[in-house]
Amino acid sequence: MSVIYGSELPKVGALSIVKGFPLSEEPGLGALTMAGFLREVTSRYAEREALLLRAADGTMRWSYRELWDRSIEVARSLLACGLGKDSRVGVLMTNRPEWLSGVFGTWLAGGVAVTLSTFSTPPELEYLLQISNISLLLLERSVVKKDFVQILCELEPAIRTAPPGQLQSAKFPFLRRLAVVGAAPAEGAIEGWNQFLAQGATIPLALVEAAAATVKPSDTGSLFLSSGSTNKPKGILNSHRAMAIQSWRSRRLFDLGDDVRCWSANGFMWSGNFVMALGGTLAAGGSLVLQRFFDPAEALELMQAERVTYPIAWPHQWAQLEAAPNWSRVDLSSVRYVDPSSTAARHPTVTTQWSEPKWAYGSTETFTINTGFPSGTPAEVALNSHGIPFPGNVLKIVDPDSGEIMPIGQRGEIAVKGATLMLGYVGVPLDETLDDEGFFRTGDGGYVDTKGRLFWEGRLTEVIKTGGANVSPSEVDAVLAAYPGVKVGKTVGMPHKTLGEMVVSCIVPHEGATLDAEAIRAFLKSSLASYKVPRRVLFLQEEELPLTGSAKIRSGALRELISKRLDVDAT
Repeated sequence: MSVIYGSELPKVGALSIVKGFPLSEEPGLGALTMAGFLREVTSRYAEREALLLRAADGTMRWSYRELWDRSIEVARSLLACGLGKDSRVGVLMTNRPEWLSGVFGTWLAGGVAVTLSTFSTPPELEYLLQISNISLLLLERSVVKKDFVQILCELEPAIRTAPPGQLQSAKFPFLRRLAVVGAAPAEGAIEGWNQFLAQGATIPLALVEAAAATVKPSDTGSLFLSSGSTNKPKGILNSHRAMAIQSWRSRRLFDLGDDVRCWSANGFMWSGNFVMALGGTLAAGGSLVLQRFFDPAEALELMQAERVTYPIAWPHQWAQLEAAPNWSRVDLSSVRYVDPSSTAARHPTVTTQWSEPKWAYGSTETFTINTGFPSGTPAEVALNSHGIPFPGNVLKIVDPDSGEIMPIGQRGEIAVKGATLMLGYVGVPLDETLDDEGFFRTGDGGYVDTKGRLFWEGRLTEVIKTGGANVSPSEVDAVLAAYPGVKVGKTVGMPHKTLGEMVVSCIVPHEGATLDAEAIRAFLKSSLASYKVPRRVLFLQEEELPLTGSAKIRSGALRELISKRLDVDAT
């Protein structure tokens, strides 16, 4: 079998299998555990500002030394609470300093960080807590209109009455302790943050160092949760090595200097934002300008006041920033790390020559991108492709049905493996996830050319990518099926100029039923995170549904029908 290495030209008749250069040849990598990563960057950049968060009572700023100290403080408390090697610690917070000290403290103590979404509705949170099997939960009480203490107590009433550290729950059998940022609740199992931290006062630093030393690069470091092709989120287990490699690599790929001041309101619980914003910024010795949740006008003021150089936002957020009332008034002349083709570059005060490494492909299963080109790659080299495999990675294009490797240039399913590939899905045997050669079949379609470049052409599966998040259509449809009067519900993704795709649900009502689109959206919003709720609800007659011979709905034909309907509605 012929294998292309990097951008090496293949032999005549080569098959579509492309291998990156050896990981040992990649520059810029440091320690390959997340505790080692933290120790390295906080030692190197000790007195620099690591992060800041504006609040009503002032601005909190931590140096790299303080980030280390606060993370050690959390690690001591976790060990005092009885955290064992590989025990799981849930972190349910917005982007705030305690999110960082919480996850890094978990890694220093030898645990596994479980990043939980603050977008979760009560049913979603219940499911996430059950599949993640966390033993401790570090949470933020109030996020927008949600009170997570109230939600948790409604999910498990024993939380209201159990003493701290003594929770016994049949619903969450491994959960023993909960600690909340801010003032402590008056009663129950949930401790206040200061009360939680005080427990570690007697734990010596040597014990934390010993716990961190037990962690190997191949150990499980995190459990990120992402919607896939099933109707429930998947728990994706990632190694320390994967997380550390991508954090170090992000600095090199994005060509980040020590002038990086990174703003992002996208949650670190998304692996992509973790790598691009948190990992890359800390690897470069930069500062994280935190915003707990996205507010366009506030974000622009923050960028101006804190001299942000590296703003990270999804296209729909940039559209809101550009539409904000203070867009034309703020001074964004400090902004450097934005592509000339971006919305940010249209701001009158922004001048940029930096190019975003936008030619890339990846997923949470490979802890973000596994192919690409670095910043500054000429367009004629990238050629609108999605790059070549990064060091330590291999990809192949296979026949979706037989699994046979396709010849160079022929289309098929993208399969990947390598240094950052997940350790597996929670509760799913590896032999049901990987093929016989250890490749992960992505469900995405594409091909590679004669220079080893990958061209991604879309998904063979039906996961919707909207505003940077994944939405499982079957998850939406499962909730939709419970709405009175819905006979058939089918959700698909449709192209959207700023979101990438928007969620659209098509419904066939039961005979005689009168349904209202906004009422259905409100119903879905009570059970699903806001980004999963369809932006459009369309009603169809049953005979309009395009079906296969086995009576399955043909998604491609349905999208064509929706496109025509939306075009008519727009006229």
